[in-house]
Amino acid sequence: MPAQVATRPITVALIDDYDVVLKGLAHFFDDFRDRVIVAEIDANASLSDTIDIVLYDSFAQPESDQVEIRGLLANPRAHRVVVYTWNFQPELIETAQQLGVHGYLSKTMTPAQLVEALEAVHAGETVISPPTRRAPSAPGLDWPGRLQGITDRESEILALITQGKSNAEVAQLTYLSPNTVKSYIRSAYRKIGATTRTQAVLYGVANGFAPDHHRIDHWLGGP
Repeated sequence: MPAQVATRPITVALIDDYDVVLKGLAHFFDDFRDRVIVAEIDANASLSDTIDIVLYDSFAQPESDQVEIRGLLANPRAHRVVVYTWNFQPELIETAQQLGVHGYLSKTMTPAQLVEALEAVHAGETVISPPTRRAPSAPGLDWPGRLQGITDRESEILALITQGKSNAEVAQLTYLSPNTVKSYIRSAYRKIGATTRTQAVLYGVANGFAPDHHRIDHWLGGP
């Protein structure tokens, strides 16, 4: 009978510009602490741990320009890089694979499914979730405005508006049609009591929809 090989939990660093998104994702692993250790949810803090996997959450991030993904792949501290996303357009998946990501995983996965996929990546596999329709996020994840009844998609669009993106840019970054973007905007505006874009931006700045770019900059070689 072959000797059993001792294993240790996978060490995962979570990357996104939004505190509430990161904290929700960190709690996603609460029942799997024997298998996954969240080493970092604040990139402003110094870190000496070995990072097995960097999990890049694409919430309100410019995934389509690949700059952040390239930077993470080039970072020697990131042994493996996994994209965690709603966006499963074939060109995004193909480009991510060409860049060399080690996983491209869906936000619809349950915690158990996500942990299993990360373990497969850690073992040397490249794991790509099957293309899926834009179903809601898995229960347990978080985003700005969730407690106020704002959906995950409305939240992402409000975050992009707070960043100063136009409707056309929002549509391009989210891979939604302009009409769908307008529909989400109207719904979000009703929920926050906004009638103008300026009001929406002011609401976003005051309620956690503005990004902290220092998080990703820390991994891309910035201060």
